[in-house]
Amino acid sequence: MKVILVGAGPGDSELITVKGLKAIQEADVIVYDALIPEELLKYAKKDAELIYVGKRKNKHSYSQEEINKILVEKAKEGKTVVRLKGGDPFVFGRGGEEILYLKKHNIPYEIIPGVTSAIAIPEIVEIPVTHRGVAKSVTIVTGHEMEGENKVDFSKFMADTIVILMGITNLEKIVKELLKNPKRNENTPVAIITDGFTDRQKVIKGTLKNIVELAKKENISPPGIIVVGDVVNILDG
Repeated sequence: MKVILVGAGPGDSELITVKGLKAIQEADVIVYDALIPEELLKYAKKDAELIYVGKRKNKHSYSQEEINKILVEKAKEGKTVVRLKGGDPFVFGRGGEEILYLKKHNIPYEIIPGVTSAIAIPEIVEIPVTHRGVAKSVTIVTGHEMEGENKVDFSKFMADTIVILMGITNLEKIVKELLKNPKRNENTPVAIITDGFTDRQKVIKGTLKNIVELAKKENISPPGIIVVGDVVNILDG
């Protein structure tokens, strides 16, 4: 009886850790999300139970509470359960919530980190989130606001680079807030990368002045990552 929380990485099946892949191969049950590389499921045992609990905007197959219960129920059946999550489960992946629930029900668990999309996806399109002489600090923030939670105040982030996950739907609002920040102005570079590490990957670059217009023109839609700061263009040319 055990639950193993596994980070699947940013979208390329080859970027999962060796330890994470071994867990998939040995699991009796795999509870997986929408943004994992589906190729990873091919490594599961033939008799492994695969349970899809993916969440996309306005399309949730299971609530978080239901997912928590599935993990406990399957573990109590004496099974080894892999909870497979995109990127790293502790970077806006709600992995901490699931661990707290397992603790509450005295379920043994293990955590296997994954490569976070917040760094890897900008990197694959040649945007380093830090760069000597340009960016000594980086903030990773969610652009998705849930009802009942304190709203993110983008006007206060003073890091050289801001990486925003799940922010495309709220892009116009985020840009307005960033322009209130004394560290930013209309000429601040911005990049949006959608569908990272897939054959649908797309990158657009602009500034806080024109990125909303560019995103509309290019029909940009989730999932994607927004990067704000001078690092956006540092490797160009």
